[in-house]
Amino acid sequence: MSDTRSSPHPQRNPTRTINQDPDAMPPLSKAIPLGLQHIMAMFAGNVTPPIIIAGVIGANAGEQIFLIQVALFVAGISTLIQTIGIGPIGARLPIVQGTSFGFLPVALPLAKAFGLPAVLGASFVAGLLQVVLGAFLKKIRHWFSPVVTGIVVLLIGITLMPVGLKYAAGGVGSPDFASPTNLLLALFVLVVCIAVHQLGRGFVKASSILFGLLAGYLAAIALGMVDFTNLREASWFALPKPLEYGMEFPLTAIIGMALIMFVVGLETIGNISAITAGGAGRAAKDRELSGGVMADGVATSFAAVFNTLPNTAYAQNVGLITLTGVVSRHVVTIGGLLLIAMGLFPKLGGLVAAMPHAVLGGAGIVMFGMIASAGLKIIQECELDQRAMLIIAVSLSLGIGLPAVEEISETLPGQVGLLLKSGLVPAAVAALLLDALLPGKPRRQRGGEEPSAGEAEKTSAKA
Repeated sequence: MSDTRSSPHPQRNPTRTINQDPDAMPPLSKAIPLGLQHIMAMFAGNVTPPIIIAGVIGANAGEQIFLIQVALFVAGISTLIQTIGIGPIGARLPIVQGTSFGFLPVALPLAKAFGLPAVLGASFVAGLLQVVLGAFLKKIRHWFSPVVTGIVVLLIGITLMPVGLKYAAGGVGSPDFASPTNLLLALFVLVVCIAVHQLGRGFVKASSILFGLLAGYLAAIALGMVDFTNLREASWFALPKPLEYGMEFPLTAIIGMALIMFVVGLETIGNISAITAGGAGRAAKDRELSGGVMADGVATSFAAVFNTLPNTAYAQNVGLITLTGVVSRHVVTIGGLLLIAMGLFPKLGGLVAAMPHAVLGGAGIVMFGMIASAGLKIIQECELDQRAMLIIAVSLSLGIGLPAVEEISETLPGQVGLLLKSGLVPAAVAALLLDALLPGKPRRQRGGEEPSAGEAEKTSAKA
């Protein structure tokens, strides 16, 4: 081993160097709290979609607890697939996986029309297709310009905003829907989330949603709005059961889920790039991008087998990595192990399931709005010329207009009409086609990657 004093970089900060190495392992005294912090940052976002889908399919309290349990368990396994990797699968970066709100605009109407087995079957197939997408990612990255990805992310947030408000009112069908108590409780959660986000720092700031949910939950208990009967009946320990609801494979559901999986895969590409740029100070490697997207697909198919919604990389954890500069994948591996442990104890799922809808709604207003804000930020990366404005105009008109005029989708054949109902699928298709076909696409958006240093030098020499 060479003497560090003879290093050509004697002034380099050794701690920062270790932190920027994905393969480095910090001391357990630091790694465990950092891993727990990652889990707390994503916990609310991971358990809320299963609760929402449970309400759509009319699940009872026991089924809701089960859906939360498997969501936690699957998120833990999927996270390990990303951080540890299996052959070419997995980015081997600190990526936290979990269920995503991005799938809800398609999953909710499919669940209403066909039931949860169809959503799971479509997710299983879509996951396999995403594995193929990851394998050929380098060849097709030029399809995904900022204007396309930004429109899709923006519409995901817009589509989910009414869901958050309905939950804030107490949940559709509840006897006290839109009561002052529900609305004030949701407002309280919203205020706490905003206050913690603005006044907190580091771990506290990143966990503002969790603090808002906790404060709202405690307030709901004090107001007598929480029923713990089902929590008492839940088991202390249980192994998640695969294929509890079975799978069905209607073509419409497969098409819709495959398209949204394609779109959410774009978010994964962005998240991986942000991790390496903000945490490791370099561009993402093709192997990391390809492995990360393939791991997304494997995790989604695995999630379908274990009765939960598709899994994807969590954007909120990217902020933690950028903030701390700790890009060790082993830190997130510890977080994944914690998720698995929580998924084996249904009592925890019962505790979350008892949370009133108004509490979730108050946090949902923030979370869904932030998704739309992220879409706007992505759109700003492209030049907003007349060409880009035309793509945005057509896509948003379809994405927002079609769900508002249900008569259009109802007059079309059943399966086609169902795909138009959410608005997101036709908007995504329109954005992709227009961006590919309209002349004048900016040169910097035609390629999937920045030129390498060698290529840049050759270009300069030719000039």
